[in-house]
Amino acid sequence: MKASLSESLRGAATYARSVVSLVHAGAGLYHERTTWRDLPETRRAFLQWVEGSDERGLGERYAMLVDGGISRTWGQLLVTTRLASDGRRRYDLRHEADADGSLDDLSVYTDPLAARHLATETDDGDYRPLKTAPTLRTGWVFPDLSGEQLVQAVDFFYPATVANWHREQQGDLDVTHWRETAERQTGIYDIVDELSGEQVEWLAESCCVDSQCLKRRQWDEDADTELDVPRGDGEFPCREPCSVVVAAARNWAVLEGETEREYTLTLTPSEKNQLEDIIEAVADGRTDEIREADVYDGANRYRARWLRAKRFDEEGGLAGGDAADDE
Repeated sequence: MKASLSESLRGAATYARSVVSLVHAGAGLYHERTTWRDLPETRRAFLQWVEGSDERGLGERYAMLVDGGISRTWGQLLVTTRLASDGRRRYDLRHEADADGSLDDLSVYTDPLAARHLATETDDGDYRPLKTAPTLRTGWVFPDLSGEQLVQAVDFFYPATVANWHREQQGDLDVTHWRETAERQTGIYDIVDELSGEQVEWLAESCCVDSQCLKRRQWDEDADTELDVPRGDGEFPCREPCSVVVAAARNWAVLEGETEREYTLTLTPSEKNQLEDIIEAVADGRTDEIREADVYDGANRYRARWLRAKRFDEEGGLAGGDAADDE
């Protein structure tokens, strides 16, 4: 009798949970059809992607929405969709590094416009000229946004990425390649069209990979010449060389106009390796990660100071580093 009663109770509990799930699903489906239907197509598609509607069935999605929510990343943003008690979706938006942070540990925002300010500086307070650089500051959260507010905030963090992503999904992304971009430059930027194909590859390798920009590059040298540089793994595409890339190209086009000279330096093998380590560390942006006590790292500050003390002359240049044809 006890076993039969226990089984009956378990069955009743399972039935109750099923009813609750169906109620949530029904309410959620109603709001999905009404709320999403009223949104512009681009925003509706983005919210459906955030929820993974193309990857999961309705029942699975609503079970997840009720039990903790569904999370996806967009660049360095973490979006979590949950189902409110009335069946409506609410969205939590934060930096992916703060995935486990509590509201007490984070700065809480409610107005999507605040994202514009948060996107301006890094954690160190440095200005971010490229909004899609992987340097977004941490320590904030928008815990309860509507779908419309979520897309607004994402647009402030990463301008035009949702729209360009949707255009790509629809096969309508208009791509402007390097040569077309370079040829329309004027004034001090007119020089950028002088970069060779190999130099354009160096440009993309310098500026347009995952460690520097979260966009997935879709432009090449021109429509018929593909650059031999990884495009990146980001969710949203890059449809043309940005202003940061063009500005860098202008400077490098000037520098590449210099005539090469042969320099003779006297270095030990370890010192040559150290110069390579320093260049790698600066290029990869990891100088702040090198511990002061780690004097075995070639890019260590004390190691670099030793090399300077030993190899620089009184004018601050590499001793013996004059070109053979210098006057």
